[in-house]
Amino acid sequence: MYKFLVRPFLFLLDAERAHHLTFSLVRFLSKIGFSGVFKSLYTIEDKRLEREIFGLKFKNPVGLAAGFDKDALLYNQFSNFGFGFVEIGTLTPKPQEGNPKRRLFRLKADEAIINRMGFNNKGVFDAVERLKKEHHVLIGGNIGKNKVTSNDDAIKDYLICFDALFEHVDYFAINVSSPNTPGLRELQGKKPLMALLRELKKENVKYAKDKKEKPILLKIAPDLTDNQLLDIIQIVESTKIDGVIATNTTIERKNLKSDLVQTEEKGGLSGKPLKDRSTYVIRFLAERSNKAFPIIGVGGIHSPQDALEKLEAGADLIQLYTGFIYEGPSLIKRINRAILENHEKQN
Repeated sequence: MYKFLVRPFLFLLDAERAHHLTFSLVRFLSKIGFSGVFKSLYTIEDKRLEREIFGLKFKNPVGLAAGFDKDALLYNQFSNFGFGFVEIGTLTPKPQEGNPKRRLFRLKADEAIINRMGFNNKGVFDAVERLKKEHHVLIGGNIGKNKVTSNDDAIKDYLICFDALFEHVDYFAINVSSPNTPGLRELQGKKPLMALLRELKKENVKYAKDKKEKPILLKIAPDLTDNQLLDIIQIVESTKIDGVIATNTTIERKNLKSDLVQTEEKGGLSGKPLKDRSTYVIRFLAERSNKAFPIIGVGGIHSPQDALEKLEAGADLIQLYTGFIYEGPSLIKRINRAILENHEKQN
């Protein structure tokens, strides 16, 4: 139904307007009692789908990637579509508008999206007010720095977000890899990244006190070289953070079928064109580290087979974003069903 009725209508609208309309529809339908309908249509409950990763138990390995529910508006509602976890954000200390509109573009021929949103969000403290409510799904908090904050002061921004969210999320994703905040990717350099992660680890110990520390994951770009990926492995092992999210959007524009005017829009590219590169990064990290840390695989997952490829390459969990937009919520159920079928074949 989604691909034949809902998507054609949404794709008539500007991409960002369609996103906001989708949120309004999900909120309205959930309020009038459709939550149970969504859950019965899209959720698979099966112990064999459960995963215990970095001390957390996930109902299933399919999550909603950061960027979709930036401000933690509908995390419970999205869990009814069958997601095993939802990652909110990217959140920054202060609210910010993000980059000027238009800033979100569909590349329909490539089943892709280009975005240059620029960490538009209402600020971490606004999100915290909603996160105080009971939630029925594991939540990751994706954090970044404000555009006006210099890289020299970036650690302060990450610490503010970390402290504010500590009691309200289940894990943290450290975003230093978005291409849409000027200079942000410079924080992926070995020296500044080590400094940032070490400070966050110290803060983790301080806030945890007698409780468990919160898992910290690093979200990396797909555009890193092999040598830079080797640095990432060393950094993860040295700082003892809990894992990696591979990958963010790409600045590459190779072999695209869409109109040249569209493909030259600035921003991060997500969707099918990213699939092979993100899988390569996952496999590289898993093999070269001898699977020393968990990996969340994201990038170009539009089918159950795409998801299985990520898992076979070394991902422990996966996330959807663009595939969710193009394929709809049935994709989550189809992936979970394929994982179960694959499990049966192997046993």
